[in-house]
This record gives sequence, C-alpha cells and structure tokens, in this order.
Amino acid sequence: MSDPALAFRTAATEVDPPSGLEPVLGGALRQQAVWVDEAVCIGCRYCTHVATNTFVVEPNWGRSRAIRQDGDSTERIQEAIETCPVDCIHWVAYERLPALEAELEQQDIQPLGLPSSSRLKRTLPRRSSSLG
Repeated sequence: MSDPALAFRTAATEVDPPSGLEPVLGGALRQQAVWVDEAVCIGCRYCTHVATNTFVVEPNWGRSRAIRQDGDSTERIQEAIETCPVDCIHWVAYERLPALEAELEQQDIQPLGLPSSSRLKRTLPRRSSSLG
C-alpha cells in the first residue's frame, strides 16, 4: 500500500506547456484535425446542430468554423461531416492547420448574408404617369 502523502513529498516533473493544438479527446490522441473550407461552406448550420461543441457559425461571414478540436467525440464530428451538403468539412493532419488558416486569410470570401439591421430595403420602381 502506498502512502498518499508521497504526492506532496515528490518533486514535480516538468512538462511542456500546452500549445492549444493538442489532439486530446478523452485521454486518447486523435490522428487528425477537423477543418472547414469556409470558401465552400454555404452556412446551412447542419454541422453546428450535430457537433455543437466543435462547430460554430462565424457571425460576420455566415460560414461554419471548427472552434474546438476536442469539443465532441470523433463519431459525433464524423456525423457532422456526413450531414454537410457541400462536403466542406475535412479531416486533415494537425500540421496542415496553420497553412490552411493562412490560405483562408488570402481568399476573397463574401458574407453569405447581412445582419437584419443592415439589410437594404427593396425599392420598387416608380410608376410612370404616362402609362395609359
């Protein structure tokens, strides 16, 4: 039987500080990261309804984005990938994430919709009084 006070007498070992890119899920290493190609995304929100802790719709562009790699189980994320009607969600190597993010920054992506407060009102053409 071990002495519980041993934990207080033993020197702590140094560990690397977390980088935020750890593929940890329930103590197991996930082999790949999930990535949303926002240039292809149509903003349907299916993935955000299936894997609510992993995906969010970015408010300025109206497209889905993976915000947490460890938010949901691999099975739940795979289900979200399979619900995507335009196949814009992919499993990629963790090492590719910085390059993909840099590539996304270079793309010219237009917002899918404007917030309701800034939508332009539709104006109908004026009727001409010369119509007979």
